[in-house]
Amino acid sequence: MLPIKQGQAAIALVCIVLGFMLAVQFRTTQDIKSTVPFQRIEDISQRLAQTEKERDSLMEEVQSLRKSSNKEVLSKEIENVKMGAGVTPLKGPGIVVTIDDSKRQSKTGENPNLYLIHDDDILKVINELWAASAEAVSINEQRLIASSEIRCAGPTLSVNNTRYSPPYEITAIGDPKNLENALKMRGGVVETLQFWGIQVSIKKLDEVNVPGYKGTFRFEYAHPVKEGE
Repeated sequence: MLPIKQGQAAIALVCIVLGFMLAVQFRTTQDIKSTVPFQRIEDISQRLAQTEKERDSLMEEVQSLRKSSNKEVLSKEIENVKMGAGVTPLKGPGIVVTIDDSKRQSKTGENPNLYLIHDDDILKVINELWAASAEAVSINEQRLIASSEIRCAGPTLSVNNTRYSPPYEITAIGDPKNLENALKMRGGVVETLQFWGIQVSIKKLDEVNVPGYKGTFRFEYAHPVKEGE
């Protein structure tokens, strides 16, 4: 019987020691967690985790903005190209120039064509407008682009292969004052036309409309240059 009692006593002693050790370890852990350094480390860890989440969210937003920005830039560049090519209707401040044949009767021996509007006259007006920084020009609702033709076709004027009879209405977008001054300069195109009785009127407006080019673009000899050629 004695050995059994001794074994039970030994087991009880071991259990007491283990319980004491567990209690001490638990108390030590609690004490560590309650210390300021541990609390700071735990707080920093939580802040770090939150910062990482915010960083990831911001990175996603940046990527989204970059994609959106690229689309907007590309869209703006395409719009500028269309405007430069003349295919987009435009509006803005500018002037409207109306030109009509002279009402005077030619004198005996005079050339009656001197009192009529010719393609050269219109071209001089257009060139003055371009020189005065006009951004868009049209004649009788025909948008002028790099390949536009202005030429006489009998008593009419052909613009972009469309015939028109006088009066001719030229609309230009730009600084109204500069455009008007360019045409009315002393010894300029307007003064020359009016000398022969050709009627010229200029209206400065806060807003004028210039239509887009209605024709088609044809390239028979030109072709894009590939990179490396």
